[in-house]
Amino acid sequence: MVRNNRGARPSGTRARAKSRVKALIPRRADVSRKTRETAIHLVITLDGTGASRIDSGVPFLDHMLTLLAKHGRMDIELAAEGDLAVDYHHLVEDVGIVLGQAVRTALGGGKGIERFGHAIVPIDEALALTAVDISGRGFLHSENAFAEGWIRDFDLGLFEEFFRSFAVNAGITLHIRMLSGVNPHHKAEAVFKSFARSLLAAVRIDPRRDDVPSTKGVLQL
Repeated sequence: MVRNNRGARPSGTRARAKSRVKALIPRRADVSRKTRETAIHLVITLDGTGASRIDSGVPFLDHMLTLLAKHGRMDIELAAEGDLAVDYHHLVEDVGIVLGQAVRTALGGGKGIERFGHAIVPIDEALALTAVDISGRGFLHSENAFAEGWIRDFDLGLFEEFFRSFAVNAGITLHIRMLSGVNPHHKAEAVFKSFARSLLAAVRIDPRRDDVPSTKGVLQL
């Protein structure tokens, strides 16, 4: 039995205690982006409760981002304006950019995070798989992930632009695969919910870890 002088805790115990303290400090970011096409302000708290206040001017996008906050247990406040009279493309893409930048900022250097996350989520007949690696290397790979067609006046193909913009700006490798599905609304919900659960797992603080989860000793965040 090993005893420590003066009742000192083992170094591993100290590291775990420090990680627990870190986990109690909400990881938060406040990001704005203004161009000739869009004006966006987003506040995110990764260690939240799933609360959201979202107004992009695009109802179906608001619905999906509300799901992301709820099932990713992150708090999101978003106010966005764009040239919606032209198309939804610029706004959807730029919201992805700002969300990616906000997640990257909130993560800091990625110290203590799990780094990897994956989830398979069903919505009735639809089944989506998402996997995340917070690697510092922004990349999107998708297979049959984004339904073709429209929900009212929303082009569902825009979600590919959203997730690509997010992945590149967050520095996250993101794989999305639709395993089955027919209804476009169900397929979109399955993708966002599986993404939310994957991201939740990847950003989670591991109380046993007080370093960066990479043999390189650094994540390029």
